[in-house]
Amino acid sequence: MLSLVIALLFFSFSNATMDPDSVYQSFLQCLPSESPDSAEDLSELIYSPTVNSSSYTAVLQAYIKNQRFNNTATPKPSVIITPTTESQVQAAVLCATKLGVQIKIRSGGHDYEGISYTSSDPDFIILDMFNFRQIDVNIADETAVVGAGALLGELYYRIYEKSKVHGFPAGVCPTVGAGGHISGAGYGTLLRKYGLTVDHVIDARIVDAKGQVLDRKSMGEDLFWAICGGGGGSFGVILSYTVKLVPVPEVNTVFRLKRMVAEKAPELVHKWQMVMPNIDHDLYIRILLQPVTVNKEKTGRATFIAHFLGDSDRLVALMNENFPELGLRKEDCFEVSYIQSILFWDNLDYNTTAPEILLDRHSDTVKFGKRKSDYVQTPIAESGMKLIFNKLAELGKISLVFNSYGGIMNEIPADSTPFPHRAGNIFKIQYSVNWNDADPELETKYLNQSLVLHDFMTPYVSKNPRGAYLNYRDLDIGVMTGDNYCEGEVYGLMYFMGNFERLVKVKTAVDPDNLFRNEQSIPTLAGKNSGESRKTMM
Repeated sequence: MLSLVIALLFFSFSNATMDPDSVYQSFLQCLPSESPDSAEDLSELIYSPTVNSSSYTAVLQAYIKNQRFNNTATPKPSVIITPTTESQVQAAVLCATKLGVQIKIRSGGHDYEGISYTSSDPDFIILDMFNFRQIDVNIADETAVVGAGALLGELYYRIYEKSKVHGFPAGVCPTVGAGGHISGAGYGTLLRKYGLTVDHVIDARIVDAKGQVLDRKSMGEDLFWAICGGGGGSFGVILSYTVKLVPVPEVNTVFRLKRMVAEKAPELVHKWQMVMPNIDHDLYIRILLQPVTVNKEKTGRATFIAHFLGDSDRLVALMNENFPELGLRKEDCFEVSYIQSILFWDNLDYNTTAPEILLDRHSDTVKFGKRKSDYVQTPIAESGMKLIFNKLAELGKISLVFNSYGGIMNEIPADSTPFPHRAGNIFKIQYSVNWNDADPELETKYLNQSLVLHDFMTPYVSKNPRGAYLNYRDLDIGVMTGDNYCEGEVYGLMYFMGNFERLVKVKTAVDPDNLFRNEQSIPTLAGKNSGESRKTMM
C-alpha cells in the first residue's frame, strides 16, 4: 500500500511543481520504508518551511557562507534532511529517486556560487552532511578517516592532538567542509611540497545512485579516481575519505611582507613568478595584489605571505640566494609550530589564540563575495604586471591572489586525478571581491568588476581552453540545464581539460539517470546526444 501511495505521489509530482508540504509528507512516508530507523526518529531529521519553519531556517542558514545566496529571492529547498547514519543517507537517496526531486549535497557550505544549497531546479532538497564530522586519526599508520561534514579546522586540530609533526595538505580556511574541499582537489600551503588533498586519498565511502554504500574496492578504481578531484556531487554522496598524513617539521617559518607599487611591487611580483617554480619545495609564497589609496591617490600593493617547512636561518639564506630583491630579513620571520602556522594563515594571533578555535565551526565572518580563477603558464612581463596593478587601482575594490606552483606539482601526471593543472602552470590566480552591504547596486558593481578584470587578464593566462579551478566555483563560465553535454563541456574542459571525457564515462556508468546533478555537474553520454539534438534543432 505504501509503495502505491509513493508511486501515485511521484506521478503527480512529475507533472507539476511540488508543494513543499507534500514533499515533506512524502519523505515522512518514504524514509521508514527504506531505513531500519523508526518513523519517529527519522522525522527529527527532516526540516520543512511549512511544518517546522524556524528550525528549517536555522538549519538552512547555519552553513550559508556567502550572503549573496541568503535573501528572500534565493531558491529554497522543499526540505532539508540531516542524516546521522549511512543507512539514512541511503534512504534519502532512494526516496529522492522515487519522488523525482533533485538532491543538493552540502558539507560545509563554502561553495562560492551556493550550488550546494540553492538550485535552478524548482524542486530540490538539501542533504546536509554536517552530522558526518567524525575524524579518526591513526598516527601509527599515518592516516585519518575524515567525515564529509568535518571542517578543515577540526581535521587540523585532531591531527595536532595526536602529533605535532604530522599535517595534511589542505586549505587555509578552517571552516571549509572536508567533503567538498577534498572532492574538488583542495590545496594549501603544502602544495609545492606534497601536492593536493586528492594526492593523499587512499580510500573513500560513498552512497551511489542505487543507494549502495561503496568503498574503494567495491566502487572500483574509475569511480574512486573520479571522486578524487572531479567533485563528489556528480557521482554520489561522499560519506568519508581516508587520507594519508604527511610529515611536517617541529619548526616552521612564516612571514608577511607588504610592498607598494612605489616600492617596485610589479617588479617583485615579476621576479617571484620566475623564482618559485624551481625553488626549494619546502617554500610556498602567496601574493595578494590589492588596490589601496595613499595620500588620496589610488595605487596598488603586493603582500607576500609565506610558509616554509624549516627554520628562519635556512629560509633567509634561501631567499637571499634566489630572491634577494624582496629584502627578507630574519626579523621579518616568525618561527612557529605547524598548528601555529595554520592560525597565522587564518589571520589569527598565534601567540594569544588557542588552537581550540579550530573546533569552532562558525569562527568565520560571512560576507557577500565572488570568486573566479585562472592559470598562468607563460611569465607575465614587468610591463604587464604594471598594467595589472593599474587596472586594480582603476577598478578600486577587487583583488587578485597569486598562488605559487612548481615543486612536486611538476612531477605528478595531469591524469593521475581529475585535476589537470600540474606541470606547465607557473601559478594560479584567484579573483576575489568581498563586501558587507546588501545593496543590490553594490553587488552589480562588484560582480561587474570581476567580469571586467577577468576579461582584462585574457592575454596573460592559459588558453585553448582557458583553465579554471573547480573549488573556485564560477557560474560565469557556463552552466548546464538538465543533462546537456554541450553545455557541460564548456566549463568541464576548463576545470578538467583532458580528463573531462573520462569523467563523463564514469558518470554515465554510475549515474546514467543523472540523479546527482547541479549547475556545473558532469553530464552523461546520453546528455551528449541530447545536446547535439538541441543544437541541430536550433
